[in-house]
Amino acid sequence: MPNSSSSTSSTKSVRRAASELERADSITSLKFLGRRQSLIDDARKEREAAAAAASAAEATEQIVFEEDDGKALLNVFFTLSSAKTQVLSRTLKVFETFEAKIHHLESRPGRKLKDSLEGLEYFVRCEVHLTDVSTLIGSLKRNTEEVKTTKEVKFHWFPKKIADLDKCHHLVNKFDPDLDQDHAGYTDQVYRQRRKMIGDIAYRYRHGEAIPRVEYTAEEIGTWREVYSTLRDLYASHACSEYQEAFCLLEKHCGYSPDNIPQLEDVSNFLKERTGFILRPVAGLLSARDFLSSLAYRVFQCTQYIRHASSPMHTPEPDCIHELLGHVPMLADRTFAQFSQVTLTISHWASDEDIEKLSTLYWFTVEYGLCKQNGELRAYGAGLLSSYGELVHSLSDEPERREFEPEAAAAQPYQDQTYQPVYFVSESFADAKEKFRAYVTGIKRPFAVRYDPFTCSVEVLDNPYKIQGGLDCLKDDLKMLTDALSVLA
Repeated sequence: MPNSSSSTSSTKSVRRAASELERADSITSLKFLGRRQSLIDDARKEREAAAAAASAAEATEQIVFEEDDGKALLNVFFTLSSAKTQVLSRTLKVFETFEAKIHHLESRPGRKLKDSLEGLEYFVRCEVHLTDVSTLIGSLKRNTEEVKTTKEVKFHWFPKKIADLDKCHHLVNKFDPDLDQDHAGYTDQVYRQRRKMIGDIAYRYRHGEAIPRVEYTAEEIGTWREVYSTLRDLYASHACSEYQEAFCLLEKHCGYSPDNIPQLEDVSNFLKERTGFILRPVAGLLSARDFLSSLAYRVFQCTQYIRHASSPMHTPEPDCIHELLGHVPMLADRTFAQFSQVTLTISHWASDEDIEKLSTLYWFTVEYGLCKQNGELRAYGAGLLSSYGELVHSLSDEPERREFEPEAAAAQPYQDQTYQPVYFVSESFADAKEKFRAYVTGIKRPFAVRYDPFTCSVEVLDNPYKIQGGLDCLKDDLKMLTDALSVLA
């Protein structure tokens, strides 16, 4: 009979009995203790020890369903040949010994018992310290007839609530001015110190806090003014209508002007009212996985520093000119905001290979995408709308333009140092979103997730009860919309 952990008492914490667990016999204690006889003998034994360790690691990989902050979530089956209370009690004592938190306990008639003895097969879903996984399994094997573990697909850690984005701060140092000799600010110590100071704001920031304001220097405002004034004259003929509408609102409500660099806190509050997106400061170029995970929560990671004054019209890395002029106006459009959040269902569990493809898709849509409006080509990509030269180039006769198809775009090489030779054109944002969603469904996945906008968290849909809960919420929404149609009729 199934029993959830909610209907049982909480697992008690007890001292671990070393004599009972016999840790020295576990696979985690494999060591070569023999006397060294020769280099050849040593090499052979070291290979054997390495193979044994790899085998043990592989076994752990198969039983770990998830890792989070040093904890492992396991799915374990074991069989008891007798239904006597003391047998089950002794087995459950193993979980108590390891301070395991039982999430789910279920029993059913045994199917493969030795000598046809009657008994029960148990399924336990529990959380335990990662370092104790192998020893716990070994202890269970000494107390039960049979122990099996489900070979779940192991996946990367992902944020389960919006506050977890505080951990999504892995930077790519590809264009770091402290490391890249080709960076315009590499030889400018004053600029590098300024970058570090502004970057420290992002490192200290935690979700829920107001974004600290930056007092920009006259030189930084001058760089902003040169880019802003040059691009603004081009938007009427090159930017899509959604961008133009949002840009006017940003000038009206967020201090967008040639002589003022908007503050992230003001812009974030504006976006939240428009589309639910918010900004959080980041110190540089974020890893693809962390960046996509942020979009899943309608959070856009935004830099606060300005590109070097010697190269105002182009920067290979993100800066606040690129973010505020390129990304923010499009994030103020509801349809585009929803398109940007499509990554929710995939970034949380995608493989490294899939993440690379998704990043390429992001590049050719959100960064360098073109669309059709009233029979004309217009730009909606942030990389175009924040770069005068690239924006002019994209709508000229020089580059090749292709219809947006995710499969082709995901495999297309791209340039981050020169103008793009190829651009992809969408019929509309809605068309791009549907094609993107269709592409996502073809990616192999170990589970699905559902985003809860009320708690700003995600739920892993790994059992029928959770899926039913999601369907119930959907039914309520459909009922409300049906009632609204009835009122209008």
